[in-house]
Amino acid sequence: MSQIVDQFYRHVEYLRLSVTDRCDFRCVYCMSEDPEFLPRDHVLSLEELSWVAQAFTELGVKKIRLTGGEPLVRTDCEQLVKLLGDLPGLDDLSMTTNGSRLSKMATSLKQNGLKRLNISLDTLNPELFTQLTRNGKLERVVAGIDAAIAAGFTKIKINAVILRGQNDHEVIDLVNFCRERSLDIAFIEEMPLGVIDERKRSRHCSSAEVRQIIEQQYQLIPSSKRTGGPARYYKIPDSDTHIGFISPHSNNFCHECNRVRVTVEGRLLLCLGNENSVDLKAIVREHPGDIDRLKTAILEGIKRKPKEHHFGHQDEVQILRFMNATGG
Repeated sequence: MSQIVDQFYRHVEYLRLSVTDRCDFRCVYCMSEDPEFLPRDHVLSLEELSWVAQAFTELGVKKIRLTGGEPLVRTDCEQLVKLLGDLPGLDDLSMTTNGSRLSKMATSLKQNGLKRLNISLDTLNPELFTQLTRNGKLERVVAGIDAAIAAGFTKIKINAVILRGQNDHEVIDLVNFCRERSLDIAFIEEMPLGVIDERKRSRHCSSAEVRQIIEQQYQLIPSSKRTGGPARYYKIPDSDTHIGFISPHSNNFCHECNRVRVTVEGRLLLCLGNENSVDLKAIVREHPGDIDRLKTAILEGIKRKPKEHHFGHQDEVQILRFMNATGG
């Protein structure tokens, strides 16, 4: 069992480790249209990332998900996968990706020890895809998904953020896309990060609304499936596809939160909806090789993990960092 326990007796067993804030897309809900990326010396090196991961696994973390930005724009990402895949005690190494580079990299990632993939796909309309991503090509992502299937990944989940008036008419199409390929899908309420304005509020589409759309065509049966994350899953009677809902606004799941994030700057982020963090990069660089000092900082920091976030409150404090800087 994990040694990382917060003041509310929640055991942290899951680390989301960001490897870059850069991305080849500019998704409207993830970053600004003209983002400023971190200088390279502000970003954790390959060795520093693997050292942080080792500290967490030695403290009992069993699951690590690599995030970004887009992890695969980092040229040494495959090498990092190999280093982490060899860590004792790590049961589940996964990655969240936009899929644009999987056609070339899926096979080597599988061979290096990556076990699961979450692939973002919000629309099956090529023009809308380019609009939502500001420059992406749908055909590259679909080709990447099919390459991952061909490489032998059996635990692939599609992540879809549904925005009212933009892609909410495609919910059934996305479900059918996953049914045809025996993929799981999670519908995610837009995270209230970055500047929150009336335009963002008006496009919010709740999990309940998405579920209602699906139930007009398919029966949803509650599933016992759990992946260690916040999704609540359902099954369709005639399919292997699981349909999940992640609802930071409408269904607060903080009471069972088992995860923390480390940003690419090396900040241990204790809650997605809170600016509380611990600077692990300073320890890594000032005391290289002292993993006990690093583990002590993690254990001390976790005592500041808050009870809950306050997404959805009218008087919520805005979190001005965008998702690419946070780690998906």
